[in-house]
Amino acid sequence: MTQRDRDRLVVLKKAFKGWITQRQAAGELRLTDRQVRRLLVRMTEVGDRAVIHGLRGRASNRKLSEVARSKAIAVLSQEVYRGFGPTLASEYLAKKHKLVIGREALRQLMIGAGLWRSRRQTVETIHEWRPRRSSPGEMVQWDTSEHDWLEGRGERLYLISMIDDATSRLTARFVRSDSTEENMRVLRSYLEQYGRPVSFYTDKASLFVTTEKRLRDRPAEQVDPVQLPPTQIGRALRELGITWIAAHSPQAKGRIERSFGTAQDRLVKGLRVAGRSSLEQANRYLEQEFLPWWNQHLVVLPASSIDAHRPLGREHALDASLSLVDTRQVANDYTIRFDRKIYQIARDQVRAGLRGANVRIESRLDGSVAVRFREHYLSISECAPPLKPAAPVLKPPSKPKRGGPSEAYRRGHQALFQSQTLPVWQAARIDRTRTR
Repeated sequence: MTQRDRDRLVVLKKAFKGWITQRQAAGELRLTDRQVRRLLVRMTEVGDRAVIHGLRGRASNRKLSEVARSKAIAVLSQEVYRGFGPTLASEYLAKKHKLVIGREALRQLMIGAGLWRSRRQTVETIHEWRPRRSSPGEMVQWDTSEHDWLEGRGERLYLISMIDDATSRLTARFVRSDSTEENMRVLRSYLEQYGRPVSFYTDKASLFVTTEKRLRDRPAEQVDPVQLPPTQIGRALRELGITWIAAHSPQAKGRIERSFGTAQDRLVKGLRVAGRSSLEQANRYLEQEFLPWWNQHLVVLPASSIDAHRPLGREHALDASLSLVDTRQVANDYTIRFDRKIYQIARDQVRAGLRGANVRIESRLDGSVAVRFREHYLSISECAPPLKPAAPVLKPPSKPKRGGPSEAYRRGHQALFQSQTLPVWQAARIDRTRTR
C-alpha cells in the first residue's frame, strides 16, 4: 500500500465513522459523492483493501504478447531498418508487416533490445521564431540539399525543395546537379501547379545573386549591388513579377532547413526500404510516397484562407522567361554567331533597324534556341560554317646531292693501305752505324 492509499484510507475511515460527511470526504479525495459511497460499501466487504485498485499486480489486457514482441524485434534488427526511430518504425511495422504497436510501447521495446538509445532532454537557448505568413503563396522558401540520398546504391543526387511558409506544403524533386537549368525546371513545375507566389525566400547563392566585384588594389571599394546585372533566375523572377528575398543566415530560413532534416532521416530510410537506386526511381518514390505523406500529416492550416498565388497571364511566357538569355549583335549579312554556331535570319523576317542591332537569344530548357528583336521573334536557321582555305602543302627542302669520291681520292686511299714498305725483319738488319 502506497502513502497515497494510506491517506485515502484515513479520509474514508472518518466518513465511515461519521466524523465527516460523504460530501466533505469527496472534496478531500477529489472524487464524486457516488464514488465515495462505493468505496465505503467496499470497505464493509474487504476492509482496508478497498483503496487498492482491483487490477493492481495483474497483467494488462492490452499487454503486447511475447510473439509480437519477438517478431517486432526480429524485423527491426534487419539491416534495412537500421537507424529507425520509434515513430517511423511504428509506421513501417503497421504498413509493411501488419503489426500494430504504439509508439511509446515500441520505444520501450527498442530500448530494451538495444535498438534505440533514449536521448537526454536538454534545455536549449530559447529562440523566438518568426511567425508564419498568414496566406499560402505569400512567401515560399527555396533551397537545395546535397546529401547521400541513395546511400551509395546509385549516383549522387541533389534535392531541390520549395516549402510554403504559411502551410508547410512541400514541392521537391531529385536532380543530378544544382544548376540553373534544373532549378528553373522545378520552378516551372511549381508555377504550373500553384501559380505565381508573391515572393521567394532563398540564400545568397550564386544562382540567385551576382557576386559583388572588388578591385585588387582597392579591396575596400565595391560595386553597388543595384548596378550589378541579375542572374538568370533573378531575371526570370523579375519578368514573372515575383519578389526575391535574401536570407542572411541558414537559421533565417529555418523552415526549409528543418524540412531537409526530416527528409534526410525519413526519406533516406524510405528509399532504402523500397530499394530505389536511380534518379527516376527516387523521383517516383518522392512523388508517390513521401510528398503525399508530408502534405497529409505535416501541413498546417493558414491563418487566412485567401490564396496569395496569382495566375499566369498571357504576358507571362514561361518558355521565354525560364531560359538562359543572352545578347548578340546582328551582322551585316543578317547572321548571328552564338555558341560557336552561325544562325541566318530568314529573309521575310528582316525589319528596319535589324542590321547591327542587338537581339535577345533564349536558350530554352527543351534545347531549342529562340531569337527576339524588340517584341517579335525571328525565324532562324543554322548555317554551315564557312570552309577555311586549305593551307598549301610545303615540301621539305631536299638535300643537295653530293658527288662521289674523285679518282685521286681513291688512289690516295688505296695507297694508304697498300704502301710498299720493307718488312720488319729486313728493316732490323740495316746497319745504322755512321760511316764515312
